[in-house]
Order: sequence, then structure tokens, then C-alpha cells
Amino acid sequence: MAWVALVIAGICEMMGVFMISKYNDVKSVKNLVLMIVAFTVSFLGLAFAMETLPMGTAYAIWTGIGAAGGALLGMFFFNESKDWRRIVCIALVLGAAICLKLLS
Repeated sequence: MAWVALVIAGICEMMGVFMISKYNDVKSVKNLVLMIVAFTVSFLGLAFAMETLPMGTAYAIWTGIGAAGGALLGMFFFNESKDWRRIVCIALVLGAAICLKLLS
């Protein structure tokens, strides 16, 4: 259950970052509330996962999902570069998170 909570927390971290960008484009109460809810669920999910999982592993995977997901969201929704080197770096981040899971 901790791993499921951690993945959901990472996805909510991605959504929080996405909503920061949306809020900067359109300053609305809806965007602000969605951003706050996404980050709240993200932190609560991380806290729940850390009750069972080692702190270093949980935090690294949470930030890896958020960082890689944020970069992918930027590529698909905000016309950021889709250069192959960026994709390789994202794959490295995800690979490191998978290796941490396998080692723990």
C-alpha cells in the first residue's frame, strides 16, 4: 500500500507543478485551489508512504516522479524542447528511481 501511495503522491506532485504553471497563466481561484489540493495530497501521500518505506528511497522516488513528470508535462503542454538529450536525462531519473526500489 505504501508504494501505491507513493506513486499517487508523485503524480499529485506533477499535477501541483502543472497547476503552478496554469495559475501563472490564469490567476483564478479554481487554479489556486487545484494547486493547493494537488500539493496537499502529494505531501500526505509521501508522509503515509514514509511510515513504511525508508525516507531516502521514498523521497528520491517521489521527487523523481515529480521531476520527470514535470519535464514531460512541459514538453507536451507548454511546448518545451523535445530534444533527445532531455528524454535520455528523464529516462536516467526514472531508471535511478527504479534501481532504488529494487535495492530497498
